[in-house]
Amino acid sequence: MSIKLHGLRTVGYKVADINTAREWYTKALGIEPYFNEPFYVGFNVAGYELGLQPEDGAETPKVANVIAYWGVDDVDDTYAALLQLGATPFEEPMDVGGNIKVAAVFDPWGNAFGVIYNPHFSLQ
Repeated sequence: MSIKLHGLRTVGYKVADINTAREWYTKALGIEPYFNEPFYVGFNVAGYELGLQPEDGAETPKVANVIAYWGVDDVDDTYAALLQLGATPFEEPMDVGGNIKVAAVFDPWGNAFGVIYNPHFSLQ
């Protein structure tokens, strides 16, 4: 048996303060959320969803071994801009071969947020 995947749809981040997170991601992404409720905030990022959900009670453990990498035109500039907005370093910009460059930060709530420049990737 095999599973037919239709591609990435949503990347969700748990946050302690959804209002502050909405403001931070609005600045970081340069767009307003298309869905904005106390239980969920959704951003349409070039056809993919970045979702924010409030943590239930105590802080949710963060997982750094799974990272979504969001496509950008310039990894170095984007990494620097995220740090200026209050993110903390996780993976400094690096060339991983084939003219592909990646980097990652932790958002102010401890979620891993990756960026990638990949000239070989195209949506199908």
